[in-house]
Amino acid sequence: MDERTRAYLRGRFGDHYRRTAVTPPPDANEREWGYVPWTEGPGDTYIRHNSLLDLGDLGEFLVRERPRHAYFSAGRYADPSATSMSGKGWRCSDLIFDLDADHLPSAEPDDTYAEMLGKCKGALFRLLDFLEDDFGFEELTVVFSGSRGYHVHVRDEEVKQLGSDARREVVDYVRGIGLDPEGLVRTEMRGGVTARTLQTEGGWGRRVHRRLLGFVETLTSMDEAAALARLQELEGVGEGRASTVYGAVQANPEAIREGNLEAGGPGIRTLVESLVGETVTEENAPIDEPVSTDTNRLIRLPGSLHGGSGLAVRRLDRDGLEGFDPLVDAVPETFRSYDITVEVTDGGPVELDGDSFTLPEQVRTVPESLGVFLMCRGRAEKARE
Repeated sequence: MDERTRAYLRGRFGDHYRRTAVTPPPDANEREWGYVPWTEGPGDTYIRHNSLLDLGDLGEFLVRERPRHAYFSAGRYADPSATSMSGKGWRCSDLIFDLDADHLPSAEPDDTYAEMLGKCKGALFRLLDFLEDDFGFEELTVVFSGSRGYHVHVRDEEVKQLGSDARREVVDYVRGIGLDPEGLVRTEMRGGVTARTLQTEGGWGRRVHRRLLGFVETLTSMDEAAALARLQELEGVGEGRASTVYGAVQANPEAIREGNLEAGGPGIRTLVESLVGETVTEENAPIDEPVSTDTNRLIRLPGSLHGGSGLAVRRLDRDGLEGFDPLVDAVPETFRSYDITVEVTDGGPVELDGDSFTLPEQVRTVPESLGVFLMCRGRAEKARE
């Protein structure tokens, strides 16, 4: 990024902050604050170990410094400006989850930016299902990160004192790491007989049972040869076992609906065990694990701008997530009023603010929102007007 581009972006970021009220997180004065200025060179300079007292009024700080990135800590401290973590005096921390489109197992090399963000939103809904339904968390804040994904801040009292090891257990659960099929089964008495049943009311048992029902529905719509072939695609299911499972599915549809592993004999048990791994692969939440286990993590400030995209870090209403389009709804109003001239250095297709562009590598006039996006992403430089 050349000096003209850097100066232009810093100035327009400042214009944005003059027009935008940024709401600090709870207990803002107990948190560490950090930011990245618009410095020269290929790397970023992180300035951290600040308290809110060091920065002054948050709005005035953002207008004055016009940072490229702005952060606050998940942790709350007795002395947030201490230069060592041990000296800060940790009190408690939010539980933070980070979903990044680049790290999704379903991401493909040729996915467009919009396609990656769409897949990330699907992962977000899976994560919220774990947090709200399985754990019963209520104090959730969902945030678009301003670039490639989403953050979820959990501030229920039950999580604030959790250390890294306990947070790791939460991470393992939502990722399905080490999930034991036996842990999804309970033993109960049915008609005076001991029966093993899948736990279908919630948690991973509900997810496995839901996948089991869908799998069986698909299986019964096939002819026998196709069904046997599909069964052999499951891990640990060979030709002989496929026949056993297929027979159990045909003979015991009611047992499957109830999650009864005994009535279907070894065929149903084998099917459930085989589907556990598939369920974990398809339905886990692929979070960035170190973010959640780190009680001292710095996370992006909602309301700030992301220096790698020029998009806003947006706090989102839970009921409005389905309709949220980050490439439209996170475009700052500040950048929607003018056209500017840029030199496109990395041409190709771009989607932004409801439009699609195919840009050649040349000097051209574009909407400012697009120009800022391209410059922040290293695909253009500011040209002379």
